[in-house]
Parts: sequence; structure tokens; C-alpha cells
Amino acid sequence: MKFYNVLIKYRFWLGILAIVLAVTVNVTTGFWPSFILYFLGVIALFSHFFIGPLRLIQEPMEQGRVEEVEKILNSIWFPNLLYKPIRSTYFTIKGNMAMMSQDFDAAEKHLKKSSELGSPMPEAEGANKLQLGMMALQKGDFRNGEQYIRAAIRAGIPDKESEAVAYLSMCQIFMNKREFRAAKDFFRKAKACKPTTKEVISQIKEIEKYISRIPG
Repeated sequence: MKFYNVLIKYRFWLGILAIVLAVTVNVTTGFWPSFILYFLGVIALFSHFFIGPLRLIQEPMEQGRVEEVEKILNSIWFPNLLYKPIRSTYFTIKGNMAMMSQDFDAAEKHLKKSSELGSPMPEAEGANKLQLGMMALQKGDFRNGEQYIRAAIRAGIPDKESEAVAYLSMCQIFMNKREFRAAKDFFRKAKACKPTTKEVISQIKEIEKYISRIPG
């Protein structure tokens, strides 16, 4: 596996080396002896631009080595050449990295690109749209916030904590619209997720103080 990772890491330069050697063999000996080198070089360069090195990101991400993740992302010079599902993942990771550095404009731009491309995993698409919805709500854009969060719920959200956040956000949106019956329904769904995160539980308790007194 380590050998494969090294191969991915240096695939571009190995491809260039193979092409250079192929040209040398072609000039000195002939085309057919150089054919395999041409073939290997083209395959290496094609896979570098079409598939990219995203496989290398998993380990540093799990270990929190942010600088290494950024270095791998920066090695993708032409993201628009990536295979569509991989391109979507690339923009999702770029969006999450931008959110970590609190660059919310860049995060929104990258997550929107990922959302437009679609995700090979519906859960990832749901998480993406939920993030976009939460950013829209932070800007006071309730219309787009509601659309994104509805889309996230339809696509499927990967964990119960995030699902509870989605339902609580919808509850607050409908309370602002004074559609109290729908707000209560979303609140019940949030509680049914049985979240364990301190912040989410605190938010539920705050809403619970007054939602029972609201008509509808």
C-alpha cells in the first residue's frame, strides 16, 4: 500500500521520465522498442490529471495534519480535468478546509461547486447542502437556507447530530415564518434524533422553554 502511495505521489514525474526515455529509445532504436515507455508515460500522466492524488489525503486528514492536506490539494493544478465524482470530493474538501480557516466566502464557493457536480455518496451530498444552508442562515438568507436544508434532508444526512441540527434549523425558520405547526413538527423530529452533543442539547432545551406555549 505504501508503494502504491509513493507511486501516486510521484506519478507525474515518473510519467515525464517515461516519455523522455521513450523519445530517447525511439530516436536511437526505433518506435516499437519505445512503445511500452510511451504507453506507461501516457497512462501515468492521464491518471495524474484525471484521477489525481486525493487517495493520499485520508491518512493526514485522520491525523489532523492540515498543512499536508493543503499541500496535496495544491498539487492538483487543473481540478476541472478531474473525473466528475473526484472533482466533487475535491471541492468538498476545499470547502471544509476553508471553513476551518473561517474563510466562509471561499467555503461557500467550493461547496456550491461540489453541490452542483453532485456526490457519489448521497450522505456526503446531504452534509454539503447542510453546510451551505447553515452559511445562508448565518447571512440572514432564510430562503436559500431553507432550500439547502430541505435538499440536505432529502439527500440524507450522515449522522444523527447533524440531522438534529438540520431539523432545529428548519424549526427556527418556520417559527420566523409563524408557521408554528410545521415548526413543532421539525422540533419533534430533532428530539427524535436523540443528539448527544452539548451544544445541540442546549439548543433543544432553549427552544423547548417556549415552543410548548406557542399555538398550532
